[in-house]
Amino acid sequence: MKWGSDFKLNSSEECCRACKEMCEGDNGPCLCDSWVFCGNKQDCGSRFGECWLKKQKDALDPDWRDSGDKVIWTSGLVFGKGEGIIKLKTEHGIVNVKLFPDCAPHSVYYILELLSLQHCAGCQFYRAESRGNSWDLQGNHIEHAPYGPPYALIQGTVDAYGTVFKDIPQEACPTIRRGSIAWVGSGPDFFISLANHHEWKKAYTVFGQVLPEDMEIVEKISQLPTIPDVWSNVKVAVLERPVPLRFIRMRKSP
Repeated sequence: MKWGSDFKLNSSEECCRACKEMCEGDNGPCLCDSWVFCGNKQDCGSRFGECWLKKQKDALDPDWRDSGDKVIWTSGLVFGKGEGIIKLKTEHGIVNVKLFPDCAPHSVYYILELLSLQHCAGCQFYRAESRGNSWDLQGNHIEHAPYGPPYALIQGTVDAYGTVFKDIPQEACPTIRRGSIAWVGSGPDFFISLANHHEWKKAYTVFGQVLPEDMEIVEKISQLPTIPDVWSNVKVAVLERPVPLRFIRMRKSP
């Protein structure tokens, strides 16, 4: 969309913003869905400041060139309305998840890697806790009610057998609200929240959001039979039978 040799900016933030400006409104389609910036003066030399704005053939399978500490380029994805949505498949239904590459690029990178796997053996939900009497149907906390237990979430892992998981660094994302999908610590364990957990502030990296119409499936899993347990002095509810899960791609429209 723009050739970096003819388009130079001062920072990766400005390059990302230039890509976003090619979207129609906050939630409209985007002519640009990826950006690449050379921001190291010494290593980039005459190419310092180059900002390449691109449109991928498939934003969920971008054209990766290289990665690692020795790479002098910084890149990112931008998803417009209806883009960046993947499916979380379970035996109780399919949950659609909108990914957040803006604030959680490392997290989204890992999830996109999972999409290329032929299996996700070992990936499962193993903890399920309802909203109880502490949060209403919209996920709002009921005045004077305790903040758990239960903690209004379902928790699982994406540590697939045969893969090597690298810890995800904490990323600057919004606070937990109903439908948020976030890492437990640095992963690979994660949870989907059934409530607006403002009391947790920004303690967790949120890398996606379940679409509202699919929250009934999350609620259904939260009501499955559980066994009480105690983890580090915290009362939890562990599923009697874990629920296998897998992240899959959305089928392209013909």
